[in-house]
Amino acid sequence: MFLIRFLLVSAWIVLGLLTELLVFPLLRRRGRQRVVGGWSRGLLRLCGVRVRPLGQPLMREAALWVANHVSWVDIFVLNSVRPTSFVAKSDIRRWPVIGLLVAWAGTLFIDRGHRQALREAGRQMGACFEQGDVVGLFPEGTTSIGLDVLPFHAGLFEAAVQARVPVQPVALRFLRRGRRAPELAFVGEQTLVANLWFLLGAWGVSVECEFLPPIGPAETLDRGQIAHRAHAVVREAVRRVEPDADAAARTPGAPAGSP
Repeated sequence: MFLIRFLLVSAWIVLGLLTELLVFPLLRRRGRQRVVGGWSRGLLRLCGVRVRPLGQPLMREAALWVANHVSWVDIFVLNSVRPTSFVAKSDIRRWPVIGLLVAWAGTLFIDRGHRQALREAGRQMGACFEQGDVVGLFPEGTTSIGLDVLPFHAGLFEAAVQARVPVQPVALRFLRRGRRAPELAFVGEQTLVANLWFLLGAWGVSVECEFLPPIGPAETLDRGQIAHRAHAVVREAVRRVEPDADAAARTPGAPAGSP
């Protein structure tokens, strides 16, 4: 079954690259977004990842989604709910294959070593907001194992403040056979290929994608206050142990590291 998954995912990635080259030039922006959303859902399905949206995501108006960051999968999880333009560090563009796919999915890359990087990213985010799009941001700035949340960097929240759009916190929880699965995180010195290889061999993988109440544009908060509030609610949701997951963790069975 692993080999079948590997071949199907490889074919799906090639299809995505061909779509970018041959189909995207013929589509308008909304058409491209629909293609990206459908392709993301297909990729997750072929990887054996079930997405479970919770809460009420903002689906029509411009918004900033801010989420904890666990894996390269996060981008496609959020895209499967609503096509999203992401802000990501420029290093991601150099990831093998996935970097190309993330780029055509509408990612706004930021070079943190450049003095004007935040200003340019804010300008691009503002342009997305003007078109009614949702922008995705991982304000931790790096990935973690997904059991807690690192501090949020507040700089890019300013674009939402200036555009007066709501900020919606999002909590991502990775599970495997009903229990929390830090082994699925893309962290440390692990390569992208190794992480994808492990994911394709895992079973019962799901991602709970909990959309928390938005922090509305009418609230007179500065970017630091919004970042602090968003971090608090995301951290609370990420650290929460659901009753069913807790029960699964107490149920005898295969160890977490087994496929």
